[in-house]
Amino acid sequence: MTLQEAIEARHSVRAYKKDPLAEEIVKELEGQIAVLNHVGKLHIQLIQNEPRAFQGTLAKYGKFQNVRNYLIMAGRKTKDLDERVGYYGEQLVLKAQMLGLNTCWVGLSYSNIEGTYVLFDDEKIACYIAIGYGKTQGTGHKIKTVEQVSNASSTTPSWFRKGVEAALLAPTAVNQQKFSFEYVGMENGVHKVHAKKGFSLLGYTHLDLGIAKYHFEIGAGKENFEWV
Repeated sequence: MTLQEAIEARHSVRAYKKDPLAEEIVKELEGQIAVLNHVGKLHIQLIQNEPRAFQGTLAKYGKFQNVRNYLIMAGRKTKDLDERVGYYGEQLVLKAQMLGLNTCWVGLSYSNIEGTYVLFDDEKIACYIAIGYGKTQGTGHKIKTVEQVSNASSTTPSWFRKGVEAALLAPTAVNQQKFSFEYVGMENGVHKVHAKKGFSLLGYTHLDLGIAKYHFEIGAGKENFEWV
């Protein structure tokens, strides 16, 4: 499975089988986590066989079932933490999809269980990601059009539209899709693209933007442009 295929196949899943993660898959995930923690300056942690974090009232309201494995998305308290969590966390989400797992980004419906993770004094948890073998593969949702979230037209490069199309398949909080992409033009022989978050009373727009930017890079080809 390619990354583009993973983008197209992946949907949020809230109900899981009780099967533990396969040992070889855990090794793959742990290796990827180590790389992303270093590159993204994060403190992502994989928690296994721990059901208590998703047994509270909010988890039941969110219809989560049998979540026993999850990723704790944490890092230093900086202004760009949420966007980095989205950008690098989605790399783990798509990796999991390629390994035959299912996932769901979780902003509120979890409980922090003491003793299951480590945080330093200057760190905080941004969100969780449920991970495991889903009872289903999830379902798609209605998405916005390319024109609603970008200035794509007959005069913009074809890769720009492909990038926006990939971004529109990115998971966002309650499917709000509060982001936009602008093809700025050429500068010193390099195509420039500007990504912007929108406003939402719900929040999570910085995190959503990070996820969408990673999707855009996959669809557009990271070698074709630079971010403004």
